[in-house]
Amino acid sequence: MNYVVLQIILKEKFLGTGSGNLTELENAINAQAAKGYRLHTITTASSGSKGLGGGDRIQATLVFEKLV
Repeated sequence: MNYVVLQIILKEKFLGTGSGNLTELENAINAQAAKGYRLHTITTASSGSKGLGGGDRIQATLVFEKLV
């Protein structure tokens, strides 16, 4: 089997809740799906705050599995 592993940093919005770049995550998933891969596993780890300019950062690791 073939696998692809990607890491994406999700940035929380400065004001309010939720990620400011979910579109980037969605685009990465759709790009791999177009190549014949499906999302197998996703894990996250908090990487802390980047200071006054933004909220917390979450590192998402995505593992895609090639469909046969």
